[in-house]
Amino acid sequence: MRTAAITRNTSETQITLKLNLDGTGKASISTGIPFFDHMLNSFSKHSLIDLDLDVKGDLDVDFHHTIEDTGIVLGQALTQALGDKKGIERFADATVPLDEALSRAVVDLSGRPYLHYEVSFSQGDDGSQFAPQLFEEFFRAFTVQGGLNLHIDLIRGKNSHHILEAIFKATARACKQAVTITGKDIPSTKGVI
Repeated sequence: MRTAAITRNTSETQITLKLNLDGTGKASISTGIPFFDHMLNSFSKHSLIDLDLDVKGDLDVDFHHTIEDTGIVLGQALTQALGDKKGIERFADATVPLDEALSRAVVDLSGRPYLHYEVSFSQGDDGSQFAPQLFEEFFRAFTVQGGLNLHIDLIRGKNSHHILEAIFKATARACKQAVTITGKDIPSTKGVI
């Protein structure tokens, strides 16, 4: 089974994560930030990646450390669970609507981290008490630690909740396809990823 277990403790966050790439989208998530939990539950559901995640962060300071450090751990778990990446699809893309919002995510599990994040928010109406711009830090940490090339583009949207949820769902759908085993060899002319 392609699984991972990561524990990361710093003076700002304490995180434990168990991940199963070949799951059913089952999630048990507690970050202390209900809106973030909602986004991660959505990611798990639409990627079919099982997540068991517990985060204790310095929320009295702000939400930044919790959100960024969760991205770090999720990326590390993805790397661990993928192993040598033998047989994976590797490339994938997904475009997902949510009401007026439309987002696209394109992923290459290349081992070369790069994030393109073309998202802007016209209003801060996500119902939470933090800036939706913090999610760029989550995706940057996930990309760097996961060793993936990820392009996220907001095609259109006004409501920040809808924008973020469409982004998470599009990324989930792209990751679902990219981690799928469709062959027997490492999908690279170099012989390694």
